[in-house]
Parts: sequence; structure tokens; C-alpha cells
Amino acid sequence: MAVVITVAQQKGGAGKTTLAANLAAAMAGAGRRVAVLDIDPQGSLARWHALRMARKVAAAPVELSNVAGWRLAAELERLRRSHDVLIIDSPPSVETDARLAVRSADLVLVPVQPSPPDLWAAEGTLKLALAERRTIRILLNRTPAGGRLRAAVAAEIARQGLPALAATLGNRTGFAAAFAQGLGVNEAAPRSLAAQELLALLSEIEETMA
Repeated sequence: MAVVITVAQQKGGAGKTTLAANLAAAMAGAGRRVAVLDIDPQGSLARWHALRMARKVAAAPVELSNVAGWRLAAELERLRRSHDVLIIDSPPSVETDARLAVRSADLVLVPVQPSPPDLWAAEGTLKLALAERRTIRILLNRTPAGGRLRAAVAAEIARQGLPALAATLGNRTGFAAAFAQGLGVNEAAPRSLAAQELLALLSEIEETMA
């Protein structure tokens, strides 16, 4: 049965879809059978997948499903039987489909930019995941190289005792550039700092779920 990773955040612009795409590409590149579920009404992950499928040079296979609503539970059960990893890009809410995506997850990842509004917006998702007794981790995403704000947000996460990953992803153009090609940064620029950060994140995710 597949491991289910739900990427959830109520605030837009936190990099939720880019994170889901990069995780999927990296895991597929490592030989895992990966499917992504795009249940965000914006459909950005589905568009990334279309770019990936249209490439002349084939990339590691990633299956897409954009089934939502009352059919979502059955779709998850179907995909669990034929894949190693399912990655869900959830809508920016804690209602209906997002609630089911969190409930079905083995791990809920909450990308948070280093700003108080992002951390505040994560509260609903954190409460939902805790209520559903899911494993949850905050990921500092699109982080600057330094600065007081990043340190302040990290300190506030620690003060509240919130579950956070040690790995972070920087505010690097490589992630967006790879996404625009239907790729993950590990495929588009495998020697880049962005790819190194992604690999460190994957390693920590595997340790978390071991």
C-alpha cells in the first residue's frame, strides 16, 4: 500500500504546488511508483503534469489524478494499491476535500514562508491534522539566505512546540524554472543548491516516516 503525503496550507503563495511537484519528480526519479492528486481548484499541479507529459525527452513517470469530491476516497483507495507514494496537492481550506486529504495522509506537510501571516494561516491545518491524529511537519519554504524574520519565525515555531522539519527550501529560482518545464529541480539542475536542499528534505521525510 502506498504512503500518502498531503501538502496543505490555507494561505496562497506558500509554494504548496511547487513542493508537491518537486517531491513527486524526485521520488519518481528514485524508482518509486508515484501518483499526484490535484484537488486544488486552481489545477496548477495538473498543468505541471501536462507539461511533463508533453516533453520530447521523457521524464520519470508520474501518474496524475484530479478526481475530487465524493469520488476522492475511492480514487485514493484505487491508487494506493498500484503505487508506492501518493502526493496530494490540497485546496487552500480545511473543508471537505482538504479534510479528507488530511485524514487519508500518512504525513501532512505544511509549507510556511518565513512570515507571521504564513504561520498564522497554518493554524487551521495543524489543528485539523492533530484532530485526525496524523503525523504533521511544518516546512520552512522559500526562505531567504538569512535575515531576522526567518530567525524570528523559526523561534516562534520552536516556542510553540510545533512539529517542524530541520530541512528548509530556499527562495531559489531553480524551483520555479523546473516547474515551468514540467520537471523537478533534481531533474532540471541536479547539481544545484536547490536540488541539494530537496534531497536533504527527502531524506528527513523518509526518517520521519520510518
